[in-house]
Amino acid sequence: MSLPEYEIFAIKYGERMGQRGKIFVHGDPHDAPLAMDYFVWVIRNAERTVVLDIGFSEAEGKRRSRTCLRCPAESLKLVGVDPNEVEDVIISHMHYDHVGNMEKFPKARFHIQDAEMAFVTGRAMTHEALRHSFVLSEVQQMVAAIYGDRVVFHNGDEEVFPGISVHHMPGHTQGLQSAKVHTKRGWVVLASDAAHYYESIFDGTPFLTHVDMFGMLEGFRRLRTLAPSDDNIVPGHDPLVMKRYAPPSPELEGIVVRLDEAPKR
Repeated sequence: MSLPEYEIFAIKYGERMGQRGKIFVHGDPHDAPLAMDYFVWVIRNAERTVVLDIGFSEAEGKRRSRTCLRCPAESLKLVGVDPNEVEDVIISHMHYDHVGNMEKFPKARFHIQDAEMAFVTGRAMTHEALRHSFVLSEVQQMVAAIYGDRVVFHNGDEEVFPGISVHHMPGHTQGLQSAKVHTKRGWVVLASDAAHYYESIFDGTPFLTHVDMFGMLEGFRRLRTLAPSDDNIVPGHDPLVMKRYAPPSPELEGIVVRLDEAPKR
């Protein structure tokens, strides 16, 4: 039986301008500024719609001086998805810019790694350096969702649905997971924060925020083993994603791109 094929959309909802010295380990603080984009991803076909990550909240974005271009949940409507009707959301990890709008997905089940939930509710959070990218109220929301039978736990690499799997990629956080999706161009790996930039995947440049440097570096290598080609890996925050892929329509240029289509040459 052949696997189903899915469309994949990357929707840009925010941005910021950083510096290499504050984004990469050993980054030169005198280097030119480095832009960072913030995305949510839609995976869909005629049978189902799955959302990967749900962005930061407006309040948390302001608190951290991030530019919010549009509400992450409302932005799904640009590709015909109503967040009120979404039934499955994959949470790559619990950082503020990936789990900030749970209340806007009232019907959703949230797919998360066992290791991530243990990480954000355990001893690691007694260290400010490890908890600074998490938001207590968002962790509490996820705990409430567990008690409401709305969380699906995954332990390592698992199939979520036919043609969609999650892959445990510890490094940036303890329970980070990437998603692998079957499309008309073959398997596409949505790295999320297993690799923020193409540079990390291909040059091994480590991101500054991490709990396990070795795990993160091994994750860069592993992404390339999960994908049939380098063109089938999509990093989590690189502005080049918006340049390498085409929009689904001219009016969505610079906002939405199709990842199930081959990248531009």
